[in-house]
Amino acid sequence: MNLSAQIEAILFWKAEPVSLKKLAALLNTDAAAIGTGLLELESTLKGRGLSLVQTDEEVMLGTAKELSPIIEQMTKEELTRDLGKAGLETLSIILYQGPISRADIDYIRGVNSQFILRSLLIRGLVDRVDNPKDARSYLYKTTLDLLSHLGIGKVTDLPEYEQVRKDIESFKLTNVATEGSAASEVSAATQNDATIDQ
Repeated sequence: MNLSAQIEAILFWKAEPVSLKKLAALLNTDAAAIGTGLLELESTLKGRGLSLVQTDEEVMLGTAKELSPIIEQMTKEELTRDLGKAGLETLSIILYQGPISRADIDYIRGVNSQFILRSLLIRGLVDRVDNPKDARSYLYKTTLDLLSHLGIGKVTDLPEYEQVRKDIESFKLTNVATEGSAASEVSAATQNDATIDQ
Protein backbone atom coordinates (compact mmCIF):
# COMPACT_ATOMS: atom_id res chain seq x y z
CA MET A 1 0.00 0.00 0.00
CA ASN A 2 1.44 3.39 -0.97
CA LEU A 3 2.42 6.07 1.54
CA SER A 4 -0.51 8.41 0.84
CA ALA A 5 -3.01 5.62 1.55
CA GLN A 6 -1.26 4.84 4.82
CA ILE A 7 -1.35 8.51 5.81
CA GLU A 8 -5.06 8.65 4.97
CA ALA A 9 -5.77 5.61 7.15
CA ILE A 10 -3.89 7.11 10.12
CA LEU A 11 -5.62 10.49 9.82
CA PHE A 12 -9.03 8.81 9.51
CA TRP A 13 -8.45 6.65 12.58
CA LYS A 14 -7.02 9.47 14.71
CA ALA A 15 -9.82 11.92 13.79
CA GLU A 16 -7.70 14.76 15.19
CA PRO A 17 -4.60 16.72 14.16
CA VAL A 18 -1.44 14.62 13.82
CA SER A 19 2.02 16.18 13.72
CA LEU A 20 4.14 15.61 10.64
CA LYS A 21 6.89 14.28 12.90
CA LYS A 22 4.48 11.73 14.37
CA LEU A 23 3.44 10.59 10.88
CA ALA A 24 7.09 10.18 9.88
CA ALA A 25 7.80 8.16 13.03
CA LEU A 26 4.72 5.93 12.61
CA LEU A 27 5.51 5.22 8.97
CA ASN A 28 9.26 4.89 9.52
CA THR A 29 10.14 7.55 6.95
CA ASP A 30 11.33 11.16 6.76
CA ALA A 31 9.65 14.58 6.53
CA ALA A 32 10.29 14.87 2.78
CA ALA A 33 8.48 11.60 2.07
CA ILE A 34 5.57 12.65 4.29
CA GLY A 35 5.35 15.94 2.36
CA THR A 36 5.23 14.06 -0.94
CA GLY A 37 2.65 11.63 0.45
CA LEU A 38 0.43 14.51 1.62
CA LEU A 39 0.60 16.19 -1.80
CA GLU A 40 -0.46 12.91 -3.42
CA LEU A 41 -3.26 12.44 -0.90
CA GLU A 42 -4.47 16.01 -1.43
CA SER A 43 -4.65 15.33 -5.16
CA THR A 44 -6.47 12.01 -4.60
CA LEU A 45 -9.08 13.69 -2.37
CA LYS A 46 -10.07 16.32 -4.97
CA GLY A 47 -13.72 15.92 -5.91
CA ARG A 48 -14.40 13.71 -2.88
CA GLY A 49 -16.06 14.44 0.44
CA LEU A 50 -12.84 14.83 2.39
CA SER A 51 -9.97 17.29 2.26
CA LEU A 52 -6.68 17.87 4.05
CA VAL A 53 -6.52 20.57 6.71
CA GLN A 54 -2.94 21.42 7.59
CA THR A 55 -0.54 23.83 9.19
CA ASP A 56 3.26 23.80 8.99
CA GLU A 57 3.41 21.22 11.78
CA GLU A 58 0.10 19.30 11.82
CA VAL A 59 -2.43 17.77 9.46
CA MET A 60 -5.89 16.23 9.77
CA LEU A 61 -8.78 15.10 7.59
CA GLY A 62 -11.65 17.53 7.22
CA THR A 63 -14.77 17.73 5.08
CA ALA A 64 -14.74 19.36 1.66
CA LYS A 65 -15.84 23.02 1.78
CA GLU A 66 -18.54 22.29 -0.82
CA LEU A 67 -20.30 20.17 1.81
CA SER A 68 -20.48 22.95 4.43
CA PRO A 69 -24.32 23.30 4.24
CA ILE A 70 -24.82 19.56 4.86
CA ILE A 71 -22.28 19.49 7.71
CA GLU A 72 -23.87 22.56 9.28
CA GLN A 73 -27.29 20.89 9.19
CA MET A 74 -25.89 17.69 10.71
CA THR A 75 -24.16 19.72 13.43
CA LYS A 76 -27.46 21.39 14.34
CA GLU A 77 -29.15 17.98 14.54
CA GLU A 78 -26.27 16.65 16.67
CA LEU A 79 -26.65 19.55 19.10
CA THR A 80 -30.37 18.96 19.55
CA ARG A 81 -30.03 15.19 20.09
CA ASP A 82 -29.75 13.56 23.48
CA LEU A 83 -26.22 12.73 24.58
CA GLY A 84 -27.04 9.07 25.10
CA LYS A 85 -25.42 6.64 27.51
CA ALA A 86 -21.98 6.70 25.86
CA GLY A 87 -21.92 10.52 25.84
CA LEU A 88 -22.92 10.80 29.49
CA GLU A 89 -20.39 8.14 30.47
CA THR A 90 -17.56 9.94 28.66
CA LEU A 91 -18.63 13.31 30.04
CA SER A 92 -18.66 11.91 33.58
CA ILE A 93 -15.11 10.59 33.19
CA ILE A 94 -13.91 13.98 31.95
CA LEU A 95 -15.74 15.79 34.76
CA TYR A 96 -14.25 13.62 37.49
CA GLN A 97 -10.84 12.85 35.94
CA GLY A 98 -10.08 15.74 33.58
CA PRO A 99 -7.93 16.99 32.12
CA ILE A 100 -7.55 13.47 30.72
CA SER A 101 -6.18 11.95 27.50
CA ARG A 102 -8.31 10.07 25.01
CA ALA A 103 -6.22 6.96 25.63
CA ASP A 104 -7.14 7.06 29.34
CA ILE A 105 -10.82 7.66 28.51
CA ASP A 106 -10.76 4.67 26.13
CA TYR A 107 -9.04 2.57 28.81
CA ILE A 108 -11.64 3.38 31.48
CA ARG A 109 -14.60 2.87 29.11
CA GLY A 110 -13.09 -0.14 27.36
CA VAL A 111 -14.04 1.18 23.90
CA ASN A 112 -12.87 3.79 21.39
CA SER A 113 -14.27 7.22 22.31
CA GLN A 114 -13.17 9.37 19.38
CA PHE A 115 -16.66 9.94 17.91
CA ILE A 116 -18.23 10.62 21.32
CA LEU A 117 -15.49 13.15 22.08
CA ARG A 118 -16.09 14.84 18.73
CA SER A 119 -19.78 15.17 19.60
CA LEU A 120 -18.96 16.66 23.01
CA LEU A 121 -16.51 19.11 21.41
CA ILE A 122 -19.12 20.21 18.86
CA ARG A 123 -21.62 20.81 21.65
CA GLY A 124 -19.10 22.93 23.54
CA LEU A 125 -19.26 20.64 26.58
CA VAL A 126 -15.55 19.80 26.57
CA ASP A 127 -12.36 21.51 25.41
CA ARG A 128 -9.25 19.94 23.91
CA VAL A 129 -5.94 21.30 25.18
CA ASP A 130 -2.29 20.46 24.59
CA ASN A 131 -0.84 17.72 26.77
CA PRO A 132 2.13 19.24 28.67
CA LYS A 133 3.64 15.75 29.13
CA ASP A 134 3.32 14.70 25.48
CA ALA A 135 3.24 17.24 22.64
CA ARG A 136 1.85 14.55 20.32
CA SER A 137 -1.45 14.20 22.19
CA TYR A 138 -4.25 16.23 23.74
CA LEU A 139 -6.13 16.35 27.01
CA TYR A 140 -9.86 16.82 27.39
CA LYS A 141 -11.42 19.01 30.05
CA THR A 142 -14.84 20.42 30.85
CA THR A 143 -15.91 23.88 29.68
CA LEU A 144 -17.28 26.71 31.78
CA ASP A 145 -20.52 26.41 29.78
CA LEU A 146 -20.95 22.84 31.03
CA LEU A 147 -20.30 23.80 34.64
CA SER A 148 -22.77 26.66 34.27
CA HIS A 149 -25.35 24.30 32.75
CA LEU A 150 -24.87 21.92 35.70
CA GLY A 151 -25.29 24.81 38.12
CA ILE A 152 -21.90 24.43 39.79
CA GLY A 153 -18.98 26.82 40.13
CA LYS A 154 -16.17 24.26 39.91
CA VAL A 155 -15.77 20.53 39.34
CA THR A 156 -15.06 19.91 43.01
CA ASP A 157 -18.69 20.86 43.67
CA LEU A 158 -19.83 17.71 41.85
CA PRO A 159 -21.61 15.09 44.00
CA GLU A 160 -19.15 12.85 45.89
CA TYR A 161 -16.29 14.30 43.82
CA GLU A 162 -13.39 12.92 45.89
CA GLN A 163 -14.98 9.50 46.36
CA VAL A 164 -15.74 9.03 42.66
CA ARG A 165 -12.18 10.05 41.75
CA LYS A 166 -10.84 7.49 44.23
CA ASP A 167 -13.15 4.80 42.82
CA ILE A 168 -11.97 5.45 39.26
CA GLU A 169 -8.30 5.42 40.32
CA SER A 170 -8.90 2.19 42.21
CA PHE A 171 -10.53 0.67 39.10
CA LYS A 172 -7.52 1.67 36.97
CA LEU A 173 -5.02 0.27 39.48
CA THR A 174 -6.95 -2.99 39.82
CA ASN A 175 -7.06 -3.43 36.05
CA VAL A 176 -3.35 -2.70 35.68
CA ALA A 177 -2.59 -5.29 38.37
CA THR A 178 -4.91 -7.85 36.74
CA GLU A 179 -3.38 -7.28 33.31
CA GLY A 180 0.12 -7.56 34.77
CA SER A 181 -0.81 -10.83 36.47
CA ALA A 182 -2.36 -12.20 33.28
CA ALA A 183 0.74 -11.25 31.30
CA SER A 184 2.93 -13.03 33.85
CA GLU A 185 0.77 -16.18 33.64
CA VAL A 186 0.98 -16.17 29.84
CA SER A 187 4.75 -15.71 30.01
CA ALA A 188 5.11 -18.53 32.54
CA ALA A 189 2.88 -20.82 30.46
CA THR A 190 4.93 -20.05 27.36
CA GLN A 191 8.17 -20.87 29.19
CA ASN A 192 6.68 -24.13 30.48
CA ASP A 193 5.60 -25.09 26.97
CA ALA A 194 9.09 -24.34 25.69
CA THR A 195 10.59 -26.52 28.43
CA ILE A 196 8.22 -29.41 27.61
CA ASP A 197 9.05 -29.10 23.90
CA GLN A 198 12.72 -29.47 24.72
